[in-house]
Amino acid sequence: MSGYTPDEKLRLEQLTKLRRQWLKDQELSPREPVLPAKAPGAVAKFWAGFLEPKSLWRLYTYKAYRGGVFTLTRLLIPAWIVHYYVKYHVAKKPYAIVELKPRLFPGDTILETGEVVPGLPESHGHH
Repeated sequence: MSGYTPDEKLRLEQLTKLRRQWLKDQELSPREPVLPAKAPGAVAKFWAGFLEPKSLWRLYTYKAYRGGVFTLTRLLIPAWIVHYYVKYHVAKKPYAIVELKPRLFPGDTILETGEVVPGLPESHGHH
């Protein structure tokens, strides 16, 4: 025997046609899927009204955001950097920044207060 019988050929053609039709039916049209509309919740209603173009809230929020970004990036951060640099790298005032405390010995004078460091009490006891 060579090839299919006429019944087998007809069945194969029918199956092929059905498969193609099934695949074509799987494609969605632009209108699908059709779902029933849900009523938006309280948060969704708020955001829907808030995000309308040209709404007053949106404009003021955007202005406040832009003002905050400007203040932070153009004023506060540069001022902090300058303050840090001046405080730790430029200032030469005495005792503004103490890198190494000077050693104090009995009889030395404390510069800030003018006090004299008292001597150590002598003890003849055991250690």
